[in-house]
Amino acid sequence: MFRQRTLQQLSSRRGTIGARSALVGLDGFVDTIVTPVGLRRGSGDNFTPIATLAELGQRIAAAAGKSTNIELYPRTDKLGGNGPIMANALLASGVRVTYVGAVGAPVVHPVFADMAARARTVSISAAAQTTAIECNDGKLMLGQMRCLDDITYERICQVMGEAAFHAEIGEASLVALVNWTMIPKMTSIFTALTDHVLPKLPKSPDKLFFFDLADPEKRSTEDLRAALAAIGRFRSFGRVTLGLNLKEAQQVAAALGCGAVNEDEASLRAAATAIRAKLDLTTVVIHPRESAACANAAGSSWVPGPYTTQPLITTGAGDHFNAGFTTGQLLGLDQEACLTVGVATSGHYVRTGESPTLAAIETFLANWR
Repeated sequence: MFRQRTLQQLSSRRGTIGARSALVGLDGFVDTIVTPVGLRRGSGDNFTPIATLAELGQRIAAAAGKSTNIELYPRTDKLGGNGPIMANALLASGVRVTYVGAVGAPVVHPVFADMAARARTVSISAAAQTTAIECNDGKLMLGQMRCLDDITYERICQVMGEAAFHAEIGEASLVALVNWTMIPKMTSIFTALTDHVLPKLPKSPDKLFFFDLADPEKRSTEDLRAALAAIGRFRSFGRVTLGLNLKEAQQVAAALGCGAVNEDEASLRAAATAIRAKLDLTTVVIHPRESAACANAAGSSWVPGPYTTQPLITTGAGDHFNAGFTTGQLLGLDQEACLTVGVATSGHYVRTGESPTLAAIETFLANWR
C-alpha cells in the first residue's frame, strides 16, 4: 500500500531534512478568517452560518437591484499568503528557510512574528490583506493587494543586497516562488533570474525550483502563457515543478490546448502528463481536494487524499500540500511518496490548524483509515 511505502522511505530519510534549505517568496497577507452569518440568534457566535458558497451566492444575487447586509463573523487573524504559509509548513518539517516577501513595512507585521523568529526573513513591502470567507464547500478570498505592485527584482536587490540575494539563490536546495497571479511583476522577476542571475551561479542540476500560480483566472491568457514560458526556462538550471490545484490545472490546460481536466484518476494523470510535456518541466503536480496526481518523464502517479467533510480550516490547505510535496522531493522520495506526504501534510493541517512535523506526518499516515 502507498502509505506503507511512504512510511518506509520517510523513516529512513527524514533525519537528513535539517541539511536542506529553502528560499521562499514573494507574497505576504494578513488573513482574517470569517464565517458568513445566516441567521443570528444571539450575541457572539450564537448564529447559524451560511453553510455553502452556493447559498452565499444566492443571497448576494437576490440583492441585485436592491441591497443586503451580510455579517462576516471574525474567527481569527493569521499569517497568510501562499509563500508564508508554505514557508511555515517547511519550517515545521525541519527545513531551513529564508523568506523574502511582503510581510510588513516599516517592520514585520505581528502575524509573521513566529515565522520571522524561526526563518531568516526579509520584508520588501507592506503585507496585503485578505478576508477569507470559509464555507463547507470552499472559500471566497477578498483581497486588498496594491502593495504587491512594489515587488520587483530591483526592489528585492535594493532591500536585501544584490550579492546577498544571489547567494541565497545559489545556496538554497529549494527555490519556491509562488503567487504569480497577485504579483504583477513576477514574470519579469522570473526572467531576471534566468537571464542574469542563475547563469552566473555554479551549476546545480539537483536544485529544486517550485512554482505555484495561485488561481490565474483574473490574468489574461497571454500573461499566463508568458509566465509558463518563463517558468520553463528554469529547466536549464535544475529540476522544475509546477504545482496546480484543480481549477488552476483547468486554466493552464485550456491556455496550452491540452483538453479538459476532471477529478478522476485517469484525467488527472493525463492532464499532468500533457502539461508537463507541453512545458518541458521536470514535474507537474495537480491536487484537487480528494486526491493528487503528478507526472515526470518516467510516468505518472496518483494517490487518494484523506478528505474530510468537516475541516477545522481550509485556507492554506494547498500551500501545505505544496510544502509536503517539496519536502518529499528534498528527501529524495519517489513521486508517489511525495504525493502522499503532500496530501498527509494538508490533511493534518485542515483537521488541526497546525503545520505538522515529519514525526506527526508519520503518525498521521500510520493511523490514516
